[in-house]
Amino acid sequence: MIIAQNLGLVLGEGDARVTVLDGVDLTVMAGETVALLGPSGSGKSSLLAVLAGLERAQAGTLSVAGQDFSGLGEDGLATARRGRIGVVLQAFHLLPTMTALENVATPLDLAGIDRAMPRARAELEAVGLGHRLNHYPAQLSGGEQQRVAIARALAPAPLLLFADEPTGNLDHATGDAVADLLFDRARAARATLIMVTHDEALARRCGRVIRLADGRVISDSMA
Repeated sequence: MIIAQNLGLVLGEGDARVTVLDGVDLTVMAGETVALLGPSGSGKSSLLAVLAGLERAQAGTLSVAGQDFSGLGEDGLATARRGRIGVVLQAFHLLPTMTALENVATPLDLAGIDRAMPRARAELEAVGLGHRLNHYPAQLSGGEQQRVAIARALAPAPLLLFADEPTGNLDHATGDAVADLLFDRARAARATLIMVTHDEALARRCGRVIRLADGRVISDSMA
């Protein structure tokens, strides 16, 4: 599903120049659940962004779901992500002027996916929000907003689901419930799941744990 070789990413210039990714090699098979674990500044979120096509590596090669990401610009990456990749972020990123249903249906509609509204409704029902379809983000709890974000990411039936600290803005009990849902829905969708976390317990729920430090992979083991 993913083949990355010698990925490099440097940000800033001069004295502010920082090596974010330093020769990362990584292979992920279809159906795996993978945790990217490491301290703040280790490069885990940057690696996820590169693998998801949200950021371009400056060095190395990258193939995702059979698509060569290495030579693509921003428009090409946006096209390559469509239908292949879903992303769930810590900060939810829901549109405040749209209902839960509209937040899930609108990206489907813009991508030209058929039956956008029924698909969005079905996905929201699957995450337990069938009774909150017409509520706006401000009317939803943090856990409910993250459930909408999960529904939005999975509604297009992506091959890959990326999650960056998906429980980071939630209390412990709500975070556990959202994590359960994330794993269950990814499994039901047969999506490969790659998750950034600083939580050792959450990482151990994945089949594989990759630890990073200073932009490098320092260990890669089965959980």
